[in-house]
Amino acid sequence: MALPKIEEVRNLSDEELAAEVLAVKRELFQLRLEQATRRLEKPHMFKHTKHRLAQLLTVERERQLQKNPEVTPVNSETPSPEEE
Repeated sequence: MALPKIEEVRNLSDEELAAEVLAVKRELFQLRLEQATRRLEKPHMFKHTKHRLAQLLTVERERQLQKNPEVTPVNSETPSPEEE
């Protein structure tokens, strides 16, 4: 099973994106629950699900930054007020 492509995520609307994030988080929770109860049959699904969640959150953040260009990214190199 190949990893999902990010182009599929970029084609989703904002509402679909939010719904997909919730669905993938639920799926990840289910996988953790199955692992804890020793019923997990496909351990590779952790990798696929986490990859999908990362793609969804990345696209969501890209859209946030497009809507608010004056907002700086979280890991910017600008000094904080305490450092000045």
